Amino acid sequence: MAETIAPPLSSRFNCKRLELKRCLPAFLSSHKTLFTLLWIAALASVFLWKSNPIGAGFAVFWRGPLRPMPQLRPVAFNLTDFGAVGDGVTVNTEAFERAVSAISKLSKRGGGQLNVPPGRWLTAPFNLTSHMTLFLAEDAVILGIQDEKYWPLMPALPSYGYGREHPGPRYGSLIHGQNLRDIVITGHNGTIDGQGQTWWKKYRQKLLNHTRGPLVQIMWSSDIVFSNITLQNSPFWTLHPYDCKNVTIRNVTILAPIFEAPNTDGIDPDSCEDMVIEDCYISVGDDAIAIKSGWDQYGTAYGQPSTNILIRNLVVRSMVSAGISIGSEMSGGVSNVTVENVLVWNSRRAVRIKTAPGRGGYVRHITYRNLTFDNVRVGIVIKTDYNEHPDEGYDPKAVPILGDISFTGIHGQGVRVPVRIHGSKEIPVRNVTFQDMSVGLTYKKKHIFQCAYVQGRVIGTVFPAPCENLDRYDEQGNLVKRSVSQNLTDIDYDF
Repeated sequence: MAETIAPPLSSRFNCKRLELKRCLPAFLSSHKTLFTLLWIAALASVFLWKSNPIGAGFAVFWRGPLRPMPQLRPVAFNLTDFGAVGDGVTVNTEAFERAVSAISKLSKRGGGQLNVPPGRWLTAPFNLTSHMTLFLAEDAVILGIQDEKYWPLMPALPSYGYGREHPGPRYGSLIHGQNLRDIVITGHNGTIDGQGQTWWKKYRQKLLNHTRGPLVQIMWSSDIVFSNITLQNSPFWTLHPYDCKNVTIRNVTILAPIFEAPNTDGIDPDSCEDMVIEDCYISVGDDAIAIKSGWDQYGTAYGQPSTNILIRNLVVRSMVSAGISIGSEMSGGVSNVTVENVLVWNSRRAVRIKTAPGRGGYVRHITYRNLTFDNVRVGIVIKTDYNEHPDEGYDPKAVPILGDISFTGIHGQGVRVPVRIHGSKEIPVRNVTFQDMSVGLTYKKKHIFQCAYVQGRVIGTVFPAPCENLDRYDEQGNLVKRSVSQNLTDIDYDF
């Protein structure tokens, strides 16, 4: 299987895009020496990866011949076998379609592999098939055609009931799949490039009549692996698994301009179950990761939560939105999510939960552990008034339930507001825990640990001093001080 070719830890992040010297101060400020050294080793090793492709050892100044593409299925094809030309000009949609058709006939033999060799392979959107491996060689680039007339229209997602940006149908994704099983997209760090610049410009100029399409979207499918590839410049959300089970995303780099690339979320698990996202670098124009499960009454009716999701060992950046978000479309519910060993750098927000009256659903059993913030405006955000709705048919009395959320091992520097938990009378935030937190500040002001309508506890010493809404416990779990009032409001959006 493709998972057997994952690169070692020393090649998991892309140094060129990481700007190593900006990341090191956050680690040096952490008192967790072992964790710091591991991060430094991982980041330093990325410097080797940039000049040294995966698997080429440490001969960083020698670039050998291109590696052969391993055969991961019983039958393997080359894209050029179907008449494709990798000159960046020839449209290769028919070649991709013929290749996928050939693989679709091999399901009883274990499926097939489509090798995309070095070159620039321009194409309109195409569909995958079950028991298929799409393998992108080093220096292989799949390019999305920029003229929207080549992008098919699809019905709105059933849990959204509405095109996300316009009513009615939406554009499909560049690489698409529905009702599939056993899909692998991998390679020697080849690239899928949506060439989203034209889409972003038309969106800003209000020249599009339909919601933009994702770069890669897999729907109603299971047993999916994405590994060792780069995804960049998506017209809209980049990687969108929708109502899928058993999904692994590993060693993936996702890129878009940090400004003027609207809604280019990195990974959007949407009504998904049993997912691992690990060892990735994401720097995009919106949320690096946004866990979703449907929008208002449509998501409630669809009723498929996102659950059992593990996110670990990531470096992420979002100057517009947040490193890792839950919501705001979470009406089907989100539960059993663990986020650990994540560096968020040069970002507007680090981690955020966003919802609103009308969403319904729930966000519960969420664990954040070993997070590092470096130069982040707001560290931890829970927002309950994110009032964006698909239409007037939502029920304002359908309020979400938020609870059982823990933050442990939170460190960093250059943070303006470490915590902003903005519950409300209608949507209080329950059972929140903080433990082992020390965040260096840029503003020496009061009201930097901000709370409203929140109930929970602080265990041990945290910095900065927590809000009065939270109970205080010592390290042994003994109650030290009961909260003054869980309904106190101390929210300041001025900084």
